[in-house]
Amino acid sequence: MGRNYPTNSSVRRPTVDIRLHELITEVDNLIEALGTVERRQAGAISAAADNHRSGAANLVHYAELRQHDVRAVQGGLASIGATRLSTAEPAVLARLQAARNVLSAYAGEELKYTGVQVRNAFALADDILEDHAAILFGESSEETHSRIMVTLPTEAGEDLGMVRDFARAGMELARINCAHDGPQVWERMIANVHTAARELDREIKVAMDLAGPKVRTGQIAPGPAVGRARVTRTSTGRVLTPAKIWLTPADLDEENTPPVPTGLPGRPTLPLRVDRDWLEKLTVDSEITLYDNRDAKRRFTVTSIRDEGVLAEGQRNAYIANTTFLEHDWERTRVSGVPPTEQRLRLHAGDRLILTDDQTPAEPSPGQTPRIGCTLPEAVAAIEVGQRVLFDDGAIAARAVDKQRSDDGHAEIWLEITRARPEGTNLAAYKGINLPETVLPLPSLTEEDIEAFRFVAAHGDIANVSFIRDAGDVAFLLDTLEQIAQESPDPERVRSLGLVLKIETIPAYENLRDVLLEGMRHPNLGIMIARGDLAVELGFERMAEVPRLISQMAEAAHVPVVMATQVLENLAKSGLPSRAEITDAGYALRAEAVMLNKGPHITDAIRILHTLSLKLGRSQRKNRQLLRRIGSWVDDDE
Repeated sequence: MGRNYPTNSSVRRPTVDIRLHELITEVDNLIEALGTVERRQAGAISAAADNHRSGAANLVHYAELRQHDVRAVQGGLASIGATRLSTAEPAVLARLQAARNVLSAYAGEELKYTGVQVRNAFALADDILEDHAAILFGESSEETHSRIMVTLPTEAGEDLGMVRDFARAGMELARINCAHDGPQVWERMIANVHTAARELDREIKVAMDLAGPKVRTGQIAPGPAVGRARVTRTSTGRVLTPAKIWLTPADLDEENTPPVPTGLPGRPTLPLRVDRDWLEKLTVDSEITLYDNRDAKRRFTVTSIRDEGVLAEGQRNAYIANTTFLEHDWERTRVSGVPPTEQRLRLHAGDRLILTDDQTPAEPSPGQTPRIGCTLPEAVAAIEVGQRVLFDDGAIAARAVDKQRSDDGHAEIWLEITRARPEGTNLAAYKGINLPETVLPLPSLTEEDIEAFRFVAAHGDIANVSFIRDAGDVAFLLDTLEQIAQESPDPERVRSLGLVLKIETIPAYENLRDVLLEGMRHPNLGIMIARGDLAVELGFERMAEVPRLISQMAEAAHVPVVMATQVLENLAKSGLPSRAEITDAGYALRAEAVMLNKGPHITDAIRILHTLSLKLGRSQRKNRQLLRRIGSWVDDDE
């Protein structure tokens, strides 16, 4: 005779009832906390533009929810088949109210919230975000909710065909970096974008980046004027491509000196300027001899005579200085035009480095502590002992160990290098400096940025704004925009300009709620997740989580997102994507827009990203999976 096992109800029901009422209390407490914070933030919510008012309230709710550890509540809700709150971003209060209704039903109580109220909140939240994205970026394809933003190279101002190819491949937003070129080139780029859009009967908006203050290393004194003409060799040592020199007349000024011919194989060709009479006596197969800077004898043979200059090739490496003599048929000419070498500071972990506000070019001196200037003296003064200093996109990391004044009154920060390659890492002039722990007393817009901002307001559709750290920076941005509007013949166009706030620093991430709330005073708003600078400041170990958290906060605010930095970078540069970057592109396409950078194979990158976007648009929306039919899993007999 079998045993009489107790039923689930006889053993577990009391525990379930207790846990059910605990969950009801915990969910009620969360709902009450949301109401409290909404009342506390009523001023910021009411200051939001009309179209952002509901998003501002939902953002406040979501930020409050994420200040609680709700993992136990999530587990309890999942155990009874209710929502896990893992996709609460679009409508936080409604999601909690839905969970409360499920708990009420399990407890045999009357539903506390109406079903219509809850359902409408979910549907409305998605519609609001779609509307905001369409206004900011333009309408998306019916098959996808993400757009492709493409960074235009300088050549796009002269090459309509290039821009047309980008558009045909799938470009929906064109990006211009105001740190490069100038208004005349920008105008030509914009004109070509508009022409391509008209030809394809599509809307392509123009986004323009404002760089903000750039903290960079200062000058390093130039090294000796010695150039290298180098061969390339096979693994067995045989010459694969020769060393090449390009000879032009010395009596031409630098502006009129013909450039080195393009498309030559092997190492870069070394340009040299020589006496015109001597040069004109050369013919194809003429032999040129020289003793290079190491006193090694070298021979070059003329392979090409062109109107612009003479190309000669050799089978050995040569180091050629401005004092080097070239000889042919017993006649000699002295070389000129060799540029000075670019010196760098070689740094190892444990080394000391002095960062100074002195703009005098640094002189590398063996045996002495190296020093280098900073392009923004205010940054040096703001650094405190113990704070991190990062150079060249994080390739070199350091920490401030002392703060001094030099004998001539310049501020000096003594740094200890904490990260470099084992063999040492070179630090060059004008490399970026990141100060993730330093409060910089600088406005978010420089005078150059404000001038570029005026151009963007008159000619562009969107301003991508860097150096956002807190709500004060956003307020300054909005005040500047209003000032430009008041000076403009078309103030309403200026006031409707799209603004995309670049989230690229630790302060911007830590102050994200208030940054968004302040930005939501402007009706046409988005954010860009600039993963490159974020990775430098936060450290790579946090980059698996932080972009997702930023995206979730923006979704709660119903603010569209641009995902940027290194999307399909290998493909754009080399023509072949890595396996990992295809997966990364799929993640990036959860955003309302994805930014691609420049590269020789950028058209292929646009085309592949467009294909991915169409495919994934049917199966994902933000961080929610949409269960489309998978044909690969259909039984053979179906």
